[in-house]
Amino acid sequence: MNGIEKITARIQQDASAEIDGIRQEAEAQAAQIREKYEAQARTEAEKAAESCKQAAQQRLERLEGAAEMEAKTKLLAAKQACIDEAFAKAKEQLLTMPEADYVELLAKLAVRSAVTGQEELVFNDRDRAAVGSKVVARANQLLAQAVAPNLPAELKESKAGSILTKVVTGANALLQGTAMLTLAADTADIEGGLILRDGQVEVNCAFETQLRLLRESLAGQVAQILFG
Repeated sequence: MNGIEKITARIQQDASAEIDGIRQEAEAQAAQIREKYEAQARTEAEKAAESCKQAAQQRLERLEGAAEMEAKTKLLAAKQACIDEAFAKAKEQLLTMPEADYVELLAKLAVRSAVTGQEELVFNDRDRAAVGSKVVARANQLLAQAVAPNLPAELKESKAGSILTKVVTGANALLQGTAMLTLAADTADIEGGLILRDGQVEVNCAFETQLRLLRESLAGQVAQILFG
């Protein structure tokens, strides 16, 4: 091998060594880059997975909240329906009472609500024809008894005493301006009960009105009884 060949061989050897060095360095850099991006990809994947997990959890919580709210709404509606039914049955029982009990109830209702004792009693068409005059008579009797003077017991027990009691009771009631309830000529659009009217002043004792007022004041107690 002459000098030129030796130089050429040395150049080739050095070039080959440099190329190997560059290749190794490139491969090392590529490995580092690959590792970096793989690590970044794993991090992004973990973040995405965590984000999906959180989104799924939030959606689950929203669905559970919506389901709970719907359940509460349905439960409240069911409770309201039960309370509605309870008051509807109460009104039905009032409207279907035996006549004697109905008259007594309306008479006591009129007495309790009367202010002057000279009011007109207004009924619906059915009740005015069926029990209107009876209610007025019984209410006036109760009002008269409330203001009647007490006679001795031995006198009350006799037949004469009974007659005297009625006379004294009636006279005393008239003197005091009570026991003068009258039956109104007109009627009212009510389901049952009555209205007391004295001029422009009315006291509404219709069953539907009284039950509505009772419901407003007793709804909590009714719910407690029905649902514990």
